Amino acid sequence: MPVQPVDNPAAFLNDLTTFNLSGETEHSELLLPDGLSVPVFINEFWTNKQRQADRMHEISYRACFKPQLPRFFIERFTVEGDVVFDPFLGRGTTIIEAALLGRRGWGTDVNPLSRILVLPRLHPPSLDSVEARLADWDMKYTDTLPQDLLVFFHHNTLGQICWMRDYFKMRLDSGKLDEVDLWIQMIATNRLTGHSPGFFSVYTMPPNQAVSLASQKKINLNRNQTAPERDVRKLILKKSKALLLKSAMILNGNRLDYFVAVESANNLKTVRDDSVSLVVTSPPFLDVVDYKGDNWLRCWFNQIDPESVAIWRYRSLDDWSAAMTACLKELHRVLKPGGWVAFEVGEVRKGSVSLEESVAICGRAAGLCPEAILINAQDFTKTAHCWGVNNQSKGTNTNRIVCFRKES
Repeated sequence: MPVQPVDNPAAFLNDLTTFNLSGETEHSELLLPDGLSVPVFINEFWTNKQRQADRMHEISYRACFKPQLPRFFIERFTVEGDVVFDPFLGRGTTIIEAALLGRRGWGTDVNPLSRILVLPRLHPPSLDSVEARLADWDMKYTDTLPQDLLVFFHHNTLGQICWMRDYFKMRLDSGKLDEVDLWIQMIATNRLTGHSPGFFSVYTMPPNQAVSLASQKKINLNRNQTAPERDVRKLILKKSKALLLKSAMILNGNRLDYFVAVESANNLKTVRDDSVSLVVTSPPFLDVVDYKGDNWLRCWFNQIDPESVAIWRYRSLDDWSAAMTACLKELHRVLKPGGWVAFEVGEVRKGSVSLEESVAICGRAAGLCPEAILINAQDFTKTAHCWGVNNQSKGTNTNRIVCFRKES
């Protein structure tokens, strides 16, 4: 059944109370230090099955949430044409899902890698144009190869990767980087390393994390493997076909005023006051994920200096909370009166620290009203099992979403 948007907090709370996808909703309260009681709802609010969303989302990135999470809030808090915003953009799950639903997706991230991964999927080219561009390339690399990267790639494959790296930089510097180039750059960035023959590399860890050179040497030794030669054009075209199969027509048919900017969540220079209907976002969880380290090879390919990117990574909960308060103040500024924020966090430090209480306090300090907390409790799926992680033992086992509203 289609979800009807809610027009007030009471209707939203009633929706949560009666929600029954796979079982009845559990209900409790979180009492904040200032005496405010925030209702807490625990259930499986969206499916835990893999590949249940549009294939346009299938670009790997560390610590990304399922597309069903933003869809849950987009359907309830917005209508077609509204602005949906994410200030911690990552791989762009929120605004890609918003665009597929006919909303205007806006996003920012301090990491320029996000723009490379997201913008081409908002304005996808035709498959024919991608195939023609690939066929037009000679991909003959005559300079010296970076020898250390041969732990990941066959020398012929690495030569083609280096050719693309130089090509994209040349096209950018000359102002000729077009829609087709951007798409291929995004696909190539995503296909650099992984644990199947669909990637450019030898077998390594899942594609959302590039291991160190030393770690890859150990993997190669333990598996007695050397890098096989890959058909780079074929792999780029195969992934393009998968992503463009259905949703490209939807996105190009909408052609709304999407934008993606490189800036920090506490200083949103490109986002106007009172312009956003809904924010769905997830910040770094303290220092749990090393986004710089995990993306070092993607940064190399796109000629980004990761040390120049000021990604938040706080060990102290107090420091993290101060950064979240600054971010939420900016979200209060850009939200329309009556607009909503769905701010997703998780439990960290082996489950000893649940961040939703800290977020609720930060939001109050920023002038937002915490209306509810959703805890989406699920079993792990196959992604976690790739890492040998048992359910409910390590990592982040639940989505914990603090829902704020800006008073009208």
